[in-house]
Amino acid sequence: MSRIGQRPITIPDKVKVAIDGSTVKIEGPKGKAAYTLPESIAARLDNKNLLVSNEGKTRQSKALHGLSRSLLANYILGADQGFSKKLEIQGVGFKAAVQGKVLVLNLGFSHPINYEIPADIKITVTDATNILVEGSDKQKVGAVSADIRAFYPPEPYKGKGVRYAGEHIIRKEGKTAQSK
Repeated sequence: MSRIGQRPITIPDKVKVAIDGSTVKIEGPKGKAAYTLPESIAARLDNKNLLVSNEGKTRQSKALHGLSRSLLANYILGADQGFSKKLEIQGVGFKAAVQGKVLVLNLGFSHPINYEIPADIKITVTDATNILVEGSDKQKVGAVSADIRAFYPPEPYKGKGVRYAGEHIIRKEGKTAQSK
C-alpha cells in the first residue's frame, strides 16, 4: 500500500475537478490540465477531496498509485497557485531580454541565443540578469528552466553562467605559478 497514495487531495475553492472515466480534468485561475489515470488506478470525488485508490495488487500498480496521487496534487496546486523558478545570470556582459515570444540570451558567445518560449509558460526578465519562469505545470516549468540553464551552466573557476537562484557552486582554485 502506498502511504502517499492513501492521502486525500484537498481541492481549493477556485479549482474545478471533473472525473470522466479514467480522465481527471482540472481547471483553475492559473490554468487547466487533464490527466489519464493508469489502468489499475481509480479516482473519486468526496466533498472537497479527491481520493485516489489502487485496484491492482502488482508492484507496478502500487508504484503508480503514489505517482498518480502526486501528479494530480501538482496539477491542482498549479491550477490554483502556479509554479515558478528563478534563474540568475552571472558574468561580465551576460544578459537576457524577452522580445515577443522569444527569450534572447547573450552569454559570451559570438551570437545571441534565441529560445522560443512555450505557449503556457510566462518568462519575465528583471535587471537583465534575473529570469523568472512561471506556469501551471510543474514539470514544464522545471524543464524550461533546465533548458535555459543548459545553454551556459555555471563553471567552477570564475562562477560565470546561468544558475538557479540560491544555487551554491563549488569553486575550484585555478593554476598557480610554480617557482624553482
